[in-house]
Amino acid sequence: MAEEREAISMASSLPPPPQVPMELHAENRSKLIRSLREHLTSSSRPLKGFGGEEKTRYCTDHVELFRQESYFAYLFGVKEPGFYGAIDISNGKSILFAPRLPADYAVWLGEIKQLSYFKEMYMVNMVCYTDEIVEVLRTHHGGSEKPLLFLLYGLNTDSNNFSKPAELKEMEKFETDLSTLHPILTECRIIKSDLELSLIQYANDISSEAHVEVMRKTRAGMKEYQLESIFLHHIYMYGGCRHCSYTCICATGENSSILHYGHAAAPNDRTLKDGDMALLDMGAEYNFYGSDITCSFPVNGKFTSDQRLIYYAVLKAHDAVISAMKPGVSWLDMHKLAERTILESLKIGGIIIGDVDDMMVERIGAVFMPHGLGHFLGIDTHDPGGYTKEMERPKEPGLRSLRTIRELQEGMVITVEPGCYFIDALLVPAMENPNTSKFFCHKEIARFKSFGGVRIESDVHVTSNGAENLTKCPRETWEIEAVMAGASWPLLDKSSIHSENNGRSQSDGTQ
Repeated sequence: MAEEREAISMASSLPPPPQVPMELHAENRSKLIRSLREHLTSSSRPLKGFGGEEKTRYCTDHVELFRQESYFAYLFGVKEPGFYGAIDISNGKSILFAPRLPADYAVWLGEIKQLSYFKEMYMVNMVCYTDEIVEVLRTHHGGSEKPLLFLLYGLNTDSNNFSKPAELKEMEKFETDLSTLHPILTECRIIKSDLELSLIQYANDISSEAHVEVMRKTRAGMKEYQLESIFLHHIYMYGGCRHCSYTCICATGENSSILHYGHAAAPNDRTLKDGDMALLDMGAEYNFYGSDITCSFPVNGKFTSDQRLIYYAVLKAHDAVISAMKPGVSWLDMHKLAERTILESLKIGGIIIGDVDDMMVERIGAVFMPHGLGHFLGIDTHDPGGYTKEMERPKEPGLRSLRTIRELQEGMVITVEPGCYFIDALLVPAMENPNTSKFFCHKEIARFKSFGGVRIESDVHVTSNGAENLTKCPRETWEIEAVMAGASWPLLDKSSIHSENNGRSQSDGTQ
């Protein structure tokens, strides 16, 4: 048994999963209270509440693995289903409402915990049962008038879905406000605390390590789902991450041009071929906070000149954006910087021709990168807050896919994920359009018909004077080749490996 424990600990360079202090969520509640007090002028004592429910699959009794509603998780950190929460904005006191469980719960699902357990566990001021909500809220308010409840209801600009407000019996005994809470709480989630950053960093660390493990084990003849399985095993076995931030995208060959590959209708089931590029977009979640990382690499471990050309077009864009990021910078401008950098590289490679400024006007960048440059990251993969009511989403190709157009602020965490794809549904119309066909070297593009695409994605923290990349994956082609050949990561002797690979790059005419 001791030998087994030693083997497990040696399989990951990371320390054991961190204990999560509930002060994190207490800080989040305090942040919300401060923001609400700045917004509200009334002297009343408003309260608010909401929760998350466990669900069965369709008409069966199979219960899906529960994952807490994100806004509720942000404020309370509660992992169990069926809870509600309230905060008294006048004094900052927090109340959790736990479901009153039947006696046979202890037979089938485990110990029925006392309310005192939840009070201590989640660092709240009071815990009651959900069937006591109306009585407790009215008593807590003084009982002389209708308490004002700020309920969570608002539009998620990524999904176009609305948050579902809490539904209480005897709702007529309360005044309700459905417009105030959502935008204020969303703004709170945009800027990350140090405790939040530590969890996002951990999710990045274990995900980066898992991506490297996948690189090392990738071989032609494998199935895409085997790469997904290696990643999932590593983050859970060695990182304690039971949840992924999203459905894994394990695309190879032509599948890597399918932007959201990996869903049920395209289930990571292709056989890897020698000469394929792999595009793996996968991220672990730990204690609700996630990561979102994409690595692209050749299945056989060696870049061809064409693969190197496209890869470096994307890597240069990735690095240029991170170098330019700092508070006050427009994310729209960062997207355009990525587009321009990719177009300039494709022009040098002979794939497109003409003036890059003219290409930008005609939105040629969107032909090769139809998605936005990145998105906020935190408790959700696509963390909310990309657009406020005052912001108008761009309507131009590529730009309309941006998940935010905000100026960067210190404390934001945002993904940087430029890509270059060869998608017939976009290339064919652009090459037939008389306004844009002149920019394409048709013969050269035909060579990339089954290439697929390349995406490089890192999670980046905006600092006071720049940006910090939280992702720690091999990015240079020589680093990837070395790791896939068995080198340790981080590389112990970069100079000799870089020199050797640089010589090969110069001999095949790439840069």
